[in-house]
Amino acid sequence: MIKSKVDTPFLLVFLTLILFGLIIFTSAALGLLGRGGATFTSVAVSQLLLGFVCGGIALLFFSRIDYRRLRPLTPYFFAFAMGLTLLTLVPHVGLELKGAARWIQLGPVTFQPEEVLKFAAVLLLAAVYAAKLKSIRTLKDGLLPLLLIGGGSAAVLLMQPTTDGAILIMAACTAMLFAAGGKVSHIALLAVAGMLVVGVAAYERPYLAERFVTYFSDNADPRGAGWQTEQSLIAVGSGQLTGRGFGQSIEKFSYLPEPIGDSIFAVAAEEFGFVGSVLLVLMYAGVALLGLRIAARVPDAFGGLLVVGLVMIIIAQSFTNIASTLGLLPVSGLPLIFVSHGGTALALSLAEVGVILSVSRRMKP
Repeated sequence: MIKSKVDTPFLLVFLTLILFGLIIFTSAALGLLGRGGATFTSVAVSQLLLGFVCGGIALLFFSRIDYRRLRPLTPYFFAFAMGLTLLTLVPHVGLELKGAARWIQLGPVTFQPEEVLKFAAVLLLAAVYAAKLKSIRTLKDGLLPLLLIGGGSAAVLLMQPTTDGAILIMAACTAMLFAAGGKVSHIALLAVAGMLVVGVAAYERPYLAERFVTYFSDNADPRGAGWQTEQSLIAVGSGQLTGRGFGQSIEKFSYLPEPIGDSIFAVAAEEFGFVGSVLLVLMYAGVALLGLRIAARVPDAFGGLLVVGLVMIIIAQSFTNIASTLGLLPVSGLPLIFVSHGGTALALSLAEVGVILSVSRRMKP
């Protein structure tokens, strides 16, 4: 017997996370008051209109259609996403900010094609692996599709450059290979190759090397490269057990460099303390575990692999953001999904949740 309704536990945990994320973002955005650059109003409108409104529509759309109808469209969607991402490299089309051409601007709206590419790569690889399960342990049908789809996507992102996004998309694709029954030796080979690529990228790009030096150094310059991590840890420590209270963060006003972006978990920890931080982490863990539960109970391989890839895309970047805030990983540019500012990332993440909900309708009880 197959369910006709979406998975209620997953939906409830997800809605709770969205609500808490909106509360945290609203407070963190107040830290922009008195700063130059983006204003509270501009980021709030971007988050609400592009993120929640457009993303909410996408979530409802994908949750109501049969996800299996997406399967024949995956090659075309991937080609579209690759073309869109390559447009960021075209002069006067791609918008360059902070030394990277990751955005396209359409009038007053800017968006990151990278988020579309992540979604498309997972869709296509799920379709390919679902058709090749019996031969997934071979080089041709296991490792090669991943290198072509995931590796090709990562190569385009490295050209922008977006090292964090490239690592993330390869991690999601590798998780899908593992879930499909791929050989452990192939996965180990991918891990070694990935470390070599990151090493070369760090050698070629000084800002990446600086991240690693700062991370491994016990005497990192707290006024320079180590400023973000130092201030994030101060904010987290200031929250103590129950936090200063909603809107009461001090660090977000003058000290945290990205209070609505990379450093937003530090704002949450300062205002809601250890208790709030743990609850937030548990919500992400709940989304991950309940998502994988859906993947394990779906009768078809395409749906199961699709959920594995989408859950990995959402959770890996969120936990990487949290870990880098706590100094457990080098500083990254990955957002805290459903919380950080970023209309494109939020909208596409909501669309991905819509697909997961659609898959959950076919769970076995």
